[in-house]
Amino acid sequence: MQTQPQVTFDDLPVDEAVRDGVLEQIESLERIYGRITGCHVVVAQPHRRQREGRLYSIRIDLLVPGAELVINHSHPLDHAHEDVYVAMRDSFLAARRRLEDHVRHLRGMESHPSRRQPRAARLDGDGEEIR
Repeated sequence: MQTQPQVTFDDLPVDEAVRDGVLEQIESLERIYGRITGCHVVVAQPHRRQREGRLYSIRIDLLVPGAELVINHSHPLDHAHEDVYVAMRDSFLAARRRLEDHVRHLRGMESHPSRRQPRAARLDGDGEEIR
């Protein structure tokens, strides 16, 4: 990575164990695509005043040549995300899928065959479609 990864805690005390976990996840993303130029991760608890547990959200900004991939993975109804490590795992899995899709796109492969562009219809001289 060209720049040092940044890990920010939004309205939370800094937790070195969480920071280390995030840095390990970033390293695993670099093994998928070694051309990541920058990464910024924000760990937050946007709904801290809820009575029933506080859910974590993780935002990941990946800079790659020609694109910025933003993963803002939060599930307000998923109480598994009361654990920061579960939220981090789910967010980095989403980042991994997005990065793999980006790499496939760069290589000219389609990531999802169901998203193929419709082919243009061939028309005869009267404007009728030829099948």
